[in-house]
Amino acid sequence: MGVNNTSYLCLCFRICSLATVPCLGMASDRPNIILINIDDLGWTDMSNNGSQYYETPNIDCLREKGIWINEAYAGAANSAPSRACLLTGMYTPRHGIYTVGEPNRGDAGKRKLIAIPNRTSLEPGIRLLPGVLKNSGYQTCHIGKWHVTEDPLQNGVDVNIAGNHAGHPVSYFSPYHNEDLTDGPEGEYLMDRLGSEAVDYLRKVDKTKPFFLYYATYAVHTPLQAKVDLINKYKEKLSTSAHDDPVYAAMVESMDRNIGRILDEVQALGIEENTFIVFTSDNGGVYGISRQWPLRAGKGSFYEGGIRIPMVIYQKGKYEKREICNMPVMQFDLFPTFLEIAGVRQSDLQLDGVSLLPLLKGKEEGFKGRSLFWHFPAYLEGNEKETVETGKDGFRTRPVSVIRMDDWKLIENYETGNVELYNIRTDISEKDNLALQNKDKRNELFDLLQTWKQKVKAPIPTMLNPEYGK
Repeated sequence: MGVNNTSYLCLCFRICSLATVPCLGMASDRPNIILINIDDLGWTDMSNNGSQYYETPNIDCLREKGIWINEAYAGAANSAPSRACLLTGMYTPRHGIYTVGEPNRGDAGKRKLIAIPNRTSLEPGIRLLPGVLKNSGYQTCHIGKWHVTEDPLQNGVDVNIAGNHAGHPVSYFSPYHNEDLTDGPEGEYLMDRLGSEAVDYLRKVDKTKPFFLYYATYAVHTPLQAKVDLINKYKEKLSTSAHDDPVYAAMVESMDRNIGRILDEVQALGIEENTFIVFTSDNGGVYGISRQWPLRAGKGSFYEGGIRIPMVIYQKGKYEKREICNMPVMQFDLFPTFLEIAGVRQSDLQLDGVSLLPLLKGKEEGFKGRSLFWHFPAYLEGNEKETVETGKDGFRTRPVSVIRMDDWKLIENYETGNVELYNIRTDISEKDNLALQNKDKRNELFDLLQTWKQKVKAPIPTMLNPEYGK
């Protein structure tokens, strides 16, 4: 791929001693929470994590100030199921959203199995993160892409700006054709507008009570639309074989600028020491737009390029200035993390994640040897560019289940019954399938995967597709 893998492997800093976290439970002790969830931003789509073309100075600064988690994963390889995992704290078989829309996607003649039915919205009875925080005294605001139900206001959100079931904007320029966002002046740019809405919320929210701000900008999802001056800037800039689209680069910069506005406002308001900030993305980058080398493939795939995501956590004076390497975590770990820092105890919630606070404090017990899982009983097609590295004959993925434990990752294919085994530590690009060479590790992970599927009642596609081969 023309990339030196070692240049992307994080340099682990010495774990610094952190200030003791005060006893939680009193309103004055409960920090504000800002969750920034970018759409389709790949693991290398930042100038401090591999890109020599995109410019992200504000995210870079946040990473330098905060804690970078090198092996963070989304709960799924595309947006609706990933966001459902994040907001419910549960694996996909528990909430039933596996993909976006129809699960039997792609050429019917090339699909051997009939996919498991897919939910397109979360069931009304499932409790979501904003509602749990709201019931515990938090003010809640959502800005941008929601995508998991029709109306965030029915799921514990006090203030909703631009969020509904839509997976992408009709236009990044006003008029937006979004019933949950009033149009601005003609030509107003959506990212700038949502950034302004976030800054305005921060200025007006009651500072005597904690707040939860979920800033889930639609960017940098398609359609690729950006401001002309930035597009021209990147047309003149030297691109790379991995990153070469000037419109996408311009979108990344606009996204970064508005994150900078939010972070600057937090600092200006004097609430940086009492605000817990998370920056992340919902899945890997779109391979046809932005390659994630040395990671393999991209959005929609369960190779690293589709599910490994950036993650930075920062709270001034508490969680800052280091990196956590070689310790896989999943995005749904944020749900119990937020509950712990908020002093919320909800024993009746079914959460598959664990609080990251011990890890953020340098305690690795409970994280080493931990298994993470993915289940995708469906088909997701891809164009010629998107499927270059999946080897899936026109599909970004076919029905699979996946387990990641320590250095190892196993992928089970339901069409063939075959498995792939990779050592992610030594083979971040997933080039060498070790399933035949290391049968002991293959069998160990395979057995753990089967046990997990039984535990969560994961539905397995077994019905043959009568259109297959025609």
